[in-house]
Amino acid sequence: VWDKSENGDWHCTASWKTHSGSVWRVTWAHPEFGQVLASCSFDRTAAVWEEIVGESNDKLRGQSHWVKRTTLVDSRTSVTDVKFAPKHMGLMLATCSADGVVRIYEAPDVMNLSQWSLQHEISCKLSCSCISWNPSSSRAHSPMIAVGSDDNSPNILAKVQIYEYNENTRKYAKAEALMTVTDPVHDIAFAPNLGRSFHILAVATKDVRIFTLKPLRKELTSSGGLTKFEIHIVAQFDNHNSQVWRVSWNITGTVLASSGDDGCVRLWKANYMDNWKCTGILKGNGSPVNGSSQQGIFNASLGSANTSLQNSLNGSSASR
Repeated sequence: VWDKSENGDWHCTASWKTHSGSVWRVTWAHPEFGQVLASCSFDRTAAVWEEIVGESNDKLRGQSHWVKRTTLVDSRTSVTDVKFAPKHMGLMLATCSADGVVRIYEAPDVMNLSQWSLQHEISCKLSCSCISWNPSSSRAHSPMIAVGSDDNSPNILAKVQIYEYNENTRKYAKAEALMTVTDPVHDIAFAPNLGRSFHILAVATKDVRIFTLKPLRKELTSSGGLTKFEIHIVAQFDNHNSQVWRVSWNITGTVLASSGDDGCVRLWKANYMDNWKCTGILKGNGSPVNGSSQQGIFNASLGSANTSLQNSLNGSSASR
């Protein structure tokens, strides 16, 4: 875990060995729940961690350390992603695993992070690699979670599925599948929704893809109460010329950052015509790439781009 000092430098304030296999992901809970992290691993578990500031004696006073509050052991295969739900839903956590099951847990008492109850199990029928909650807090939108699969089987066409909570059945059910995404998916991210009537979803696969999901009118939706969507792909970029591993939005959902095997982070933004373009490229050390002449790429003033990148990546890495 890294803290940023007032002069802009990053310092490692905590590191610890945990899990008995590779740690695939870490994610922050919303700060209103305290300093809380979740991790997931090849060892088939997910764990919830809380930062404690030592007060017991003079030696520990003011020092912080991380305490494991719970271990979630329901999966029988590698847990490949873990994400906290939007804060308006309370303290909830979703995991997905290689056996194709998404599990949603809830902490009924936010003051006691050792107690988590399994609320939902969603069987996706294909190996899951990543999940993303729809962050919309509008009452018009039911809780929604997108699931990506890295299954290499050509028999399984849609590698992105979207599940919506049904108030009638009190269960999650599949609302949509993105039939055009047939390559293995490494990451997926709903954009923050600031008053939009539709949703934006970014997908990291062999390239970067951005979709819009516009809810159809109620009379056009399915009889089961699930929302149906008009789905369009609004951008597709292969500028990384390699596998894309992560996609992450800034806090307003206007800039998308993507990282790939080319060792670069690329920033994408739409203009007023809703045409998406690359507005900046950063190397792994944060320095801009000069003289970029790829399609649609131009060097933006990277002052604002760096800020956007920092905002977009802070939410998905163990930094604060």
